[in-house]
Amino acid sequence: MSDHNPAASTAPLAGEDLEAWAALATVLEWLPPALDSQLQRDAELTHFEYGVLYALAESPESTLRMSVLAGYANSTLSRLSRAATRLESRGWLRRTPDPADGRYTLAILTESGAEKVRQASPGHVQVVRRLVLDRLTASQTRQLREIGHRIMQGIREEEGWAPATDARP
Repeated sequence: MSDHNPAASTAPLAGEDLEAWAALATVLEWLPPALDSQLQRDAELTHFEYGVLYALAESPESTLRMSVLAGYANSTLSRLSRAATRLESRGWLRRTPDPADGRYTLAILTESGAEKVRQASPGHVQVVRRLVLDRLTASQTRQLREIGHRIMQGIREEEGWAPATDARP
C-alpha cells in the first residue's frame, strides 16, 4: 500500500512527505470552517448538523439509530444528542425508542427537516464544488476518493457513511 520504508516511520517528516502532510493538515484546518460559514449563513446549520440531516434524508424511511448516526458522523452519542436536541427544537428531527429494540433510539427526519436539507443542499454543493471538486481534474477527483478511503481505513476498520450509488453530492 505504501512505497515508504517502514524503518523510516519514526524519522522526522521532511521533503515530499512533509509537504504532503502540511497540505493535508492545512485542508483539515481550513475546510471545516469554510463549510460551516456557508451553511450557517445560508441555512442556520453547522456542517455537523447538515451532515446529520443529510444522512437521515438518504437513509431508508429517513430513519437511523442514533448509534449508527453517531458512527457516520464520527461523533460521541453525547455530541450527537446535543445536536439532535437543537434539531428537534427546530422541528427538523424527532427521536423515538426503536420498536425493534427499546435499548436503542431512532432519529427520524421530519418533513420540515427534509425541506431544510432540500433548501440547504444547493448552496452546500456549490461551496463543495468551488472549494474542492472544481479545482481537480476528473482523474484527481478519483485519486482523492481513493486516497480518502485509504486514509479512513488507516484510522478505523469500520466503514464510514457512504452515499447510495445514485445519491447526489
